[in-house]
Amino acid sequence: MNLLEMKHVKKSFGNLQVLRDISLEVKDGEIVSIIGPSGSGKSTLLRCATLLETMDSGTLKYEDIIVAENDPNGKSVYADKKTIRKVSSVFGLVFQQFNLFPHWNVMQNVTDAVINVQKKSKAEAEKIGMELLEKMGLSDKANYYPFQLSGGQQQRVAIARALALNPKVLFFDEPTSALDPELTGEVLKVIKSLKDLKIAMVIVTHEMSFARDISDKVIFMSDGVIVEQGSAEEVFNSENERMQTFLGRYKDIL
Repeated sequence: MNLLEMKHVKKSFGNLQVLRDISLEVKDGEIVSIIGPSGSGKSTLLRCATLLETMDSGTLKYEDIIVAENDPNGKSVYADKKTIRKVSSVFGLVFQQFNLFPHWNVMQNVTDAVINVQKKSKAEAEKIGMELLEKMGLSDKANYYPFQLSGGQQQRVAIARALALNPKVLFFDEPTSALDPELTGEVLKVIKSLKDLKIAMVIVTHEMSFARDISDKVIFMSDGVIVEQGSAEEVFNSENERMQTFLGRYKDIL
């Protein structure tokens, strides 16, 4: 069974059509990288998948739960709040800008949703939090506040926070775009280490060598459509002219 299915997704902002007709599938444990030029609709696609944006038309399904499907007029109609709440526990999202609460320490940031959404005790939540911080190499930072951390450390806290709810799929929206090259390597190394957890990951990234190395599937988007998708080898060796033009910028690292 597919963990995530999106079919014939369209999304516009005013007169600007950002997603023109997108269909994709993500299987359990699969790592999918979405690449393409800025403005191609990658982040909007992720925001539609994680319910931060509503689709104009198309269907969205997690496992056997239909989140949205078209009405007779071809417009997306979303499920009720109870269904939306249920499906929200299936995925986690890591943002470009970390989005940590500045007035909470690291442990509070990681455990808040575990306590208030999953209704676990503070002690149980902090046990989960400490295990994740250890995995992120941050066990000594539990009582630090975000301003006391580097950008790379803040992003690792954000990853721990997303993992704390034990999602089946983790979405990353350009997780290194706000970081300098040294910190970028640090965060990419952590994301690679998550392969051990066998959870699905969907990663919007401009890090081409990383996408090539980590992905089971690569999707290349341009102008709101999927131009190429397949294994990393298939996509990066594609003879599609648009793909070749895009990859030409990265030839020094590929």
